[in-house]
Amino acid sequence: MRWKNLFDAQESKETIERINQLSNDTPPLWGKMNVAQMLAHCNVTYELVYTDKYPKPHGFKKFIIKLFAKNVVVGPTPYKKNSRTAPMFIISDKREFDTEKQRLIDYLKKTQQLGEALFNGKESHSFGPLTSKEWNTLFSKHLDHHLQQFGV
Repeated sequence: MRWKNLFDAQESKETIERINQLSNDTPPLWGKMNVAQMLAHCNVTYELVYTDKYPKPHGFKKFIIKLFAKNVVVGPTPYKKNSRTAPMFIISDKREFDTEKQRLIDYLKKTQQLGEALFNGKESHSFGPLTSKEWNTLFSKHLDHHLQQFGV
């Protein structure tokens, strides 16, 4: 499957337009998260890139994550509904919709502006160095999955 190229200004803009279709009361079509929690969940992907908020896995744990999760995350196959997620991505507390929405849009804009070249070979939190294509798949596939979850 071809995912939107979020390093491309137009395709990033199209994804932001989908995010802007959400409202605080948009119901999920599946899953346990409300829309604000989903946005916070999607922000974790970018926090892993732009902050040191989460400890990195090392040794055997990193080996297992790369072995079993990398292909699921950066491969071309869409995520299944109600798939399991890593503990750091579980958002169960109350979140502020407008804040999380703006954070996600800002992360998308920042990533697009930094550009594809910066991400080619960039070390990921859990998977080691990724190509810019793998980074894009990671970002785009995850967002598409959750935007579909909320019908946009």
